[in-house]
Amino acid sequence: MARDVQFTIDCADPAALAAFWAEALGYRVQAPPPGFGSWDEALEAWGVPPERRNDASAAVDPDGNGPRLFFQRVPEGKQVKNRVHLDVRAAPGLQGDERMAALEAEAERLIALGAKRLGRHEPAPPLAFGHLVLADPEGNEFCLD
Repeated sequence: MARDVQFTIDCADPAALAAFWAEALGYRVQAPPPGFGSWDEALEAWGVPPERRNDASAAVDPDGNGPRLFFQRVPEGKQVKNRVHLDVRAAPGLQGDERMAALEAEAERLIALGAKRLGRHEPAPPLAFGHLVLADPEGNEFCLD
């Protein structure tokens, strides 16, 4: 039986990182539970102190197809390269110059949202089609593929 999965990302600012990834992927920040107009309203009702209200956040696919991204605050900063990373499929089916131009355009959009460019890998057929490496606002690496 296939399992539903979510990706959990340790970070310093869950709300900001959830907002970045929601915009990057066409997701949305997860809405508060029914009966609450905002997360602050829900957390207030549950007795969560203000300093703990950004301990977690999530981004979800509005169509319900993609995995949920869960962001949790941790005290330590990022230390080393990710062992697992996201590949954002920004140019599926494209090749050569057309592919790289599409990746560059998407990189510029994400950089305007707070991402940082880390590298470019040129196409090397027959197996490598070219990709860009970026980091989200907290330094987590991801690829534009």
